[in-house]
Amino acid sequence: MRLVSYQKQGSPEVRMGFMVDDVVVDLQKAYQHFLKTVGEEKTQNEIETLLPADPSSFYTLGMDAINRARDAHAHSQVQGKEANSFHRKDVILKTPNPNPSKIICVGKNYAEHAAEMQSNVPDYPVLFAKFTNSLIGPEDAIVKPEATEKLDYEVELTIVIGEEASRVSRKDALNYIAGYTIGNDTSARDLQKRTPQWLQGKTLDNSTPIGPWVVTSDEVGDPNDLSVRSFVNGEKRQASHTSKLIFDVRYLIEFISNLMTLKPGDIIMTGTPNGVGFAMDPPQFLQDGDKVTLEIDKIGQMENMIVKR
Repeated sequence: MRLVSYQKQGSPEVRMGFMVDDVVVDLQKAYQHFLKTVGEEKTQNEIETLLPADPSSFYTLGMDAINRARDAHAHSQVQGKEANSFHRKDVILKTPNPNPSKIICVGKNYAEHAAEMQSNVPDYPVLFAKFTNSLIGPEDAIVKPEATEKLDYEVELTIVIGEEASRVSRKDALNYIAGYTIGNDTSARDLQKRTPQWLQGKTLDNSTPIGPWVVTSDEVGDPNDLSVRSFVNGEKRQASHTSKLIFDVRYLIEFISNLMTLKPGDIIMTGTPNGVGFAMDPPQFLQDGDKVTLEIDKIGQMENMIVKR
């Protein structure tokens, strides 16, 4: 199931939906239709409690909301697309969860990327944070502010947590994941590297697109068996595989959850492979008007333009 956060053209409201081919189906309306079909009439307030239309509220309910969404999705597959659905071109896809309690990023998690950045392979996951000010949708422009001249791209498999996770074992780790999406850990290298702490180069306003949707974990299967790619203006820059992660998805969930409690809706960006612009000879940084395309198997493709401001 491909879960989306969408906005109708001309409407300020962002709502949860799911994709059926090239059509966005409103999730709450589909669930309401499902309940009527099985004879479980609910008031609008009750439905809003069970399956909120607002993306942030939806993801805080974790796997309970995911499972109800599966019911609505399966019903839609049998009954056909709901009346309250929209062609893909008539909506704007937004960032899946605009207000997670945590955005945790992993640095140097591919050996070849560590090498191209002239760094040693770490003994433990290198963790840093982003904030929600950086999040944008899969169709929004990445803003290049005047503060940086060295804006770079980083394709990353991105995890959305589905259950509260504290001291989780590696064996059970995947059970705590709602799904996976694509993230671009856009980085201002000049700001990132002027101090030992990376934060200032990693969480600029409107710099981190995530999307285009969240593919539920049951459809992705093994997250350590996915190809990842990035392109700038059609030129392939990164091409790797999540089997090359130094610290794989299971390890990361175990490691992080033994440091802090992960909440439903939290986002973990798992690291980028080699091929970033900073390491090219000469370095190639993103400029106004560039188009960055990211692809991950079983998830899809995300494209964003760079806009100078």
